[in-house]
Amino acid sequence: MKKSRLIALLLTIVLAFGCLLTGCTPVTPPPDDDDGDEIVLEYADGTVLRMATGYNSKKTGLFFDSETAGEGIKLADGNTYQAGDLKPTWVEVQNLLNIVFEDKYQGGSATNEWKHWQAQLDQVDMVSGTATQLTEAGVAGDLINIAEYLDAMPNFKAYLEANPIVRLSITGDTSNGAIYFSPYFDGVNDIERMPLMRTDWVEKLLNGAGEFTAADSKELAAAVYTPYMPTSGKIEIDVVKADASGTEKITKDYDAAGNIIATMNAAGAINGVQAVNMLRDYIDEAYDGYYGENRADLFIGQNAAWDADELVALLRCVVANPKTLNGGESVEGLFSREDNNNQRKVDMFRFAGTLFGVRGLESRQDYLYIGTDGKLHDARQEEDTYVAIERMNALVSEGLISKSYVENSGSTSATMLEDDAGFMHYDYNQTQTVYNETKLNKDGDSGEKYMAVMVPVALWFDGTNVVDGTDKGVFMRFTESWRSVKTDGWAISKAGVGSNTDKLYAALSLIDFAYSERGQILMSYGPDAFIKTKDDGSYVTFNFNGKQMPVIADETFAELWSLASGNYTNYARMYLGSTLSFAKSQAFEYQCTHEVGKEGAGYISTAIGYGLIKHPELAIAENSWYTSVPTILPNTKAENEIIATFTDLSSTGAFSQTKGNKNLLIDIINKGYQGEGTASRAEVLETVANAYKGSAYLYMKQLAWERLVAYYEALGN
Repeated sequence: MKKSRLIALLLTIVLAFGCLLTGCTPVTPPPDDDDGDEIVLEYADGTVLRMATGYNSKKTGLFFDSETAGEGIKLADGNTYQAGDLKPTWVEVQNLLNIVFEDKYQGGSATNEWKHWQAQLDQVDMVSGTATQLTEAGVAGDLINIAEYLDAMPNFKAYLEANPIVRLSITGDTSNGAIYFSPYFDGVNDIERMPLMRTDWVEKLLNGAGEFTAADSKELAAAVYTPYMPTSGKIEIDVVKADASGTEKITKDYDAAGNIIATMNAAGAINGVQAVNMLRDYIDEAYDGYYGENRADLFIGQNAAWDADELVALLRCVVANPKTLNGGESVEGLFSREDNNNQRKVDMFRFAGTLFGVRGLESRQDYLYIGTDGKLHDARQEEDTYVAIERMNALVSEGLISKSYVENSGSTSATMLEDDAGFMHYDYNQTQTVYNETKLNKDGDSGEKYMAVMVPVALWFDGTNVVDGTDKGVFMRFTESWRSVKTDGWAISKAGVGSNTDKLYAALSLIDFAYSERGQILMSYGPDAFIKTKDDGSYVTFNFNGKQMPVIADETFAELWSLASGNYTNYARMYLGSTLSFAKSQAFEYQCTHEVGKEGAGYISTAIGYGLIKHPELAIAENSWYTSVPTILPNTKAENEIIATFTDLSSTGAFSQTKGNKNLLIDIINKGYQGEGTASRAEVLETVANAYKGSAYLYMKQLAWERLVAYYEALGN
């Protein structure tokens, strides 16, 4: 018996035992060639793959579009590319694998690309889609089960074995361990989104001796937001020391200082000068002089310890002092990257989760998270979610969230920063802090800084502080924004490749190559011509997260700025053709991060290293609350057909996170509770659970989660 058949038989026995525990259908062994030998992914040179793959637009496909290429564009590799030409990364893949790529990409988002091809899968060989769409199609028999060929895909198999939560996150069927798509990682096991602030403004308002004075400060709007943090007593907070040499405990003393929101609210009508001096006094008293005259460090320092109430107090100070900050008549507090794009506006409620200790608002799948009880929970059906959203609506009432966000108009983070019009948002560090170069300090003024700041302290109920059977919660920093398998991927069309093993094996070889060491560099950096090399042709490298990674060529760095204004992701996708799928290393992006961006991210990285910012784990954690929810769950075909009827909960329903659709949480932030079935918190919860079929949805997701856990345990974990 061949070694591969023995392995397959053993795997079958193990999984079959798991099925006895879970009631699933017994596993079928991976297929072998007709002669009984192990599968080898051999195919004819020049095999054509019809690729309906890309990332969200024609600009970010495998081939140059007319807008990006223009009349021809010469890149740092010395080659000139025309519209319709393969991008450099894919020229290299084509040459290395002897595959010919044919462009079928319509230029849609993963969701829309899949919808376009779903009824005509015989016309394409590989297709983009969301993890949920592709898994449902795989369970229905429309896509190739990649897991059947893992023994012939050593690179992909090794990657999954080294990252077990990834394997679980893409397991579409626990009866056979099926995988229906190749996962995409925009980095892995690292923080994703961060709070970003105009830190120079915080220093202007809070630092220095004596009282703050300013001309033409404005009166604050009537107070609506009420305290989230305690109003009396003391709490201890762990912080990183200012010099990053270790950690220490500091005290928030509410008995000495009161709660800053309660103090401001009780004062009645106050102006910006009064608000700033109240906040200054509060910081001095609550922290017993810990921050000295550098009070801004409460928010922007390595030793920051800010919370939601302190942020709201700061926002009040910001919007009431425009003359001091931008010399104008107004300034906005919180904004989003694109205030008229639902895909970006959802970052506002994601930030609310971080501010107010609510799980599921930045989930890897829908709004799901795993509770301390080991069961799935849906944030859309949790009362705490709506309490947090109501708090954000209070910020709207006070004018602390940008008018353009509320009115769904066209402001962007770029215009907010270029016009000195906005203070803060929640987003990706590299793409946003690059504006320090292009939007803020364009006249050579180095005093303006927009950078990441520490994750806030909030009350999180992780089950570690249970008193008399009640979870009292822990004041700590936690982020749900943790990199894992993204929600998009590429799949192989069963009808497309048909019985043509050349096409099938070429597609499988492409996936396997992408997870090889060379493939991962190519899919992140592009070809070697864009990488700095030594005289002997080897890479110049630098240490990135404990591993030596290539340094980009000087010409590449210059081109990144000339073509994409320093935005690594746009440059890579639009011109190199990299970072469209598979495993993207953050090493290239890190090199392109503005120095100001590196500073803020460095503070956060240090805190994570000391364990002061907790996060989901890419494993089945001992405390289930810390287990990252898988990007997909292995629901059966019948379950998926039922779930598909819950249109209000779908990707285009009432809680959509895609451009052009609506989201009820955003609506409540902007306008409060309105409409039939959504006139109050209780009505929304009732509507989601029953009219929207949320209870049935959660029940079926829970069944899949239980099968996945049983499958994992049956494999000996």
